[in-house]
Amino acid sequence: MTRQAPAPDAAAQAHSDQLLSLIRGQIQASGGVISFARYMELALYAPGLGYYSAGSRKFGAEGDFVTSPELGPTFAECIAQAAAQVFAQLGGEADFFEIGGGSGAFAEAALRRWQAMGALPARYLILEPSADLRERQAERLRATLPLDVFARVTWLDGPPEAEWRGVLFANEVLDALPTPRFVVRGGEVFEEHVALSPEGALIRVEQPADALLHAAVRHIERDIGKPFADGYRSEVLPQLPYWIQAVGGLLRDGVMLYVDYGYPRHEYYLPERSDGTLVCHHRHTAHGDPFHLPGLQDITAFVDFTALAEAGVGAGFDFAGYCAQASFLISCGLPERLAEIEAIEDAVERHHRHNEVKRLTLPGEMGERFQVMAFQRGADVRALFARGDLSRRL
Repeated sequence: MTRQAPAPDAAAQAHSDQLLSLIRGQIQASGGVISFARYMELALYAPGLGYYSAGSRKFGAEGDFVTSPELGPTFAECIAQAAAQVFAQLGGEADFFEIGGGSGAFAEAALRRWQAMGALPARYLILEPSADLRERQAERLRATLPLDVFARVTWLDGPPEAEWRGVLFANEVLDALPTPRFVVRGGEVFEEHVALSPEGALIRVEQPADALLHAAVRHIERDIGKPFADGYRSEVLPQLPYWIQAVGGLLRDGVMLYVDYGYPRHEYYLPERSDGTLVCHHRHTAHGDPFHLPGLQDITAFVDFTALAEAGVGAGFDFAGYCAQASFLISCGLPERLAEIEAIEDAVERHHRHNEVKRLTLPGEMGERFQVMAFQRGADVRALFARGDLSRRL
């Protein structure tokens, strides 16, 4: 957790310094303080400078972290099989909407699997805020997919603006939503803000929480059955219901599928987790300093899956299920994928693919650390969650 990451080169340091200058300007223009959520938004999404908006490599061995689709095609192939069940239930044209396309690895593997199954969606929609990543995704998919399959891919600037049918998919998206941080002092709720020290360094300060954050914290306390101890600090996303409604509200028939790392609420806000769940990633080094090299590191917070369940149902969907990633992949054709891997003649490739499956499913890797939650409307995927159902923990 504290392993030292390599120092950035001169160009990367200059990039971070430029973003830091922008953040300082925002703080000064806002009366000397901005909320932590606003700082996180700038650090991740400031146009051309934020971590996800700029052009540095983020995924895989050359980047800062590895996501499930970057390990190989198995994860995407299993999700594609689950989505194909939804397409078949809906009968007729349906779309697949991916939020945050990463390197394009997921889209490539999923579209190839659907093509082999004869189950291609009418459109493959990608909501990608980074112009650089859009370009890389398009370049990859154009080079690896048949032209008629690539023609189904469309990049969006925002969620679909008209009613649609199909599957909404978000892998490691919720953890990167800019999150407010709160702290309890003398029984009162305060919000963490960011200010400048006399030397111009970013520092943490606290201000009384607004009504929305205050209500969200009190809701958590009621749900877990006790008030937070003095000095308890954590994250909460009171805007999550509005975000879910924004991205999925026009999904007339289909499924919303979310994959991420996190906990049910009673585990998220354990007394010993008194400084929250915030984690930063830089060059495969995880640490807890969100002010380190802004623009060059990822900043994430774990997902409160109880809050996600509340938001999905509140948006008018039926709760479909909640389980660990390993259990879900097994229900979505992983045994068949393993049989295909066993048939690979190249021993090196076969070994690589076996390691891919291990990382996706072992408890100490991604198998239990990542969880899957789905919501449905006009379709039924509850059977995919019967194995290893975790909904009782919500």
